[in-house]
Parts: sequence; C-alpha cells; structure tokens
Amino acid sequence: MFATPDGALVFPDERANVLSMSDGDPHSKSTHAVSRQFRDARWKLLGWIRRRVPDPVEAEDLLQDTFLRVTQREASDEVAHFEGYLYRTAESVLADRYRRRSVRRADSHIALEPDDHQAEDADALRALLAREKLRAVSASLMQLPERTRAVFVLRRIEGLRYGEIATRLKVSLSTVEKDMARAIDHLMPEEDEA
Repeated sequence: MFATPDGALVFPDERANVLSMSDGDPHSKSTHAVSRQFRDARWKLLGWIRRRVPDPVEAEDLLQDTFLRVTQREASDEVAHFEGYLYRTAESVLADRYRRRSVRRADSHIALEPDDHQAEDADALRALLAREKLRAVSASLMQLPERTRAVFVLRRIEGLRYGEIATRLKVSLSTVEKDMARAIDHLMPEEDEA
C-alpha cells in the first residue's frame, strides 16, 4: 500500500485487503486503521514537515517514509495517541535525513546543470578539432618544397605582399604567384578532409 500525492491510499489488491480484514488477521486490521488515521493527519503533518524542509518533493518523500515506518512497526495493537506517535516518527525520519546528509556532505554538492557544461564541452571539442586540423595542415605543408613552403608561410602567416616575398626570396613575382598557387592546391584537399 502507498499514498498518492493527493493523499489517497492505494492498495495493491483492494479485494485481498477486504478478505484479510474479514478473516481476523489483527495486522491487517491494524494497518487499515493506521492508514485511515494517517490519511486524516496527512495535510497537517505535511505542513509540519514543509516548515522544516523547504523542498516540496523531498517533503513528500519524508512524509512517505514516515508512513512506511508507522505501518511497518512491530506492535500490532492500537497506539493511544496516534498523532503524537506520528509526529515523533516524523522527527525520527527528519533526524535520519539530517544524519545522512551530513555524512554525505550533501550541502557541499554542486548540482550538475547540463546546459552550463554543454558550452564547455562544445568548446573543448572545437579546440580538439582545430588542433587536429592544424596538425594535418602542418604535415601536408612539410611535404611541399622548401621555397613553396616559405612563400606560403610568408604570405599567410606573416602577411607579406607578393612583391615583398619576391624581394626577400630573390625570385620573380611570377614565381611567388606560382608557388602560392601550388601550395594552396596541395593544402586544399587537406582542409576539406579535416
């Protein structure tokens, strides 16, 4: 048997419960009486728990734990002051919660927010892909003849104009243009693959 969020008690097999009550089983009668008393005190007890535990979902869980403890007690006889017994049991459930949280240091935990970490993951992936692409282009660049590689580096990395490159390497402007075209043709397939 369990309580739904609206306070209704649900029995796995309502018919079996009626039969067990009619056959004289004292535990079944006791459980049914406790269920009725618990249902009557539910909202008041939930309010009491919510004043101590602000999270409504956790408060419902603690209420459910209290109900389970009360229904699973060994004594089959009626409790004289049920409401007091119920609150005392709820205090015990709250104390157990506090002990568990302090042992686990639950207040020190930081909740994982997937949206916050998604950007970090994307940035890391982007950086990894960029490094892989740079490595592939560098390897391909090293396959070029020395002068063609120098023309490419001077133009694309250092930003020199073709005339400045021709002067520095002591070659014609036409040679610089041809070497640059050769370098780009060689590197283009690598850029498409990476």
